Amino acid sequence: MMEDDSGSNDHETPPESLLPYDAWAEAALREVVARAIEYAERHGLPGAHHFFITFRTDQPGVEIPARLRAQYPREITIVLQHQFWDLALDRKRARFSVGLSFGGVPSRITVPLAAISAFADPAVQFGLQFRVPEAPAETEGESTATPPPDAEPAAEPTADPTQGTPQVVQLSAFRKRPQSDAKE
Repeated sequence: MMEDDSGSNDHETPPESLLPYDAWAEAALREVVARAIEYAERHGLPGAHHFFITFRTDQPGVEIPARLRAQYPREITIVLQHQFWDLALDRKRARFSVGLSFGGVPSRITVPLAAISAFADPAVQFGLQFRVPEAPAETEGESTATPPPDAEPAAEPTADPTQGTPQVVQLSAFRKRPQSDAKE
């Protein structure tokens, strides 16, 4: 008979895995994003579905206009809903590209899947968050004026130039809340 030793195990840390389960799970969830983009590329967005895609602008392979990079040096959230074109997933290079208007100026962006830090489809209250490694510093004297890693994501500038300022979209507004907190 084994002795009940359960009280002493409360503070023990689980053994370190020799298999990269976290990396495998994240890769599988990034595949969900890739499939959603691929579906929208082939069939369009059905019903009320639309995507909020937050990505790190400082990651290798991200291609955005210089003015957007200056405005959003770390992270930006784009919305794929009504006004986008030429959405394409490049599985071989693990990236997607899309045409969007930023402040009324048409632009094409390219985003590696590894640069995506969050994906949401608010129409069905679905969302994912990902870890994105810190980008390597470009120079030793690089400015440290970027926001901290836990800062709220930046928003896509509005497509309507008459509105002037960008609208900040907080993804937390689209996350499911426990039933006790939900309003009836």
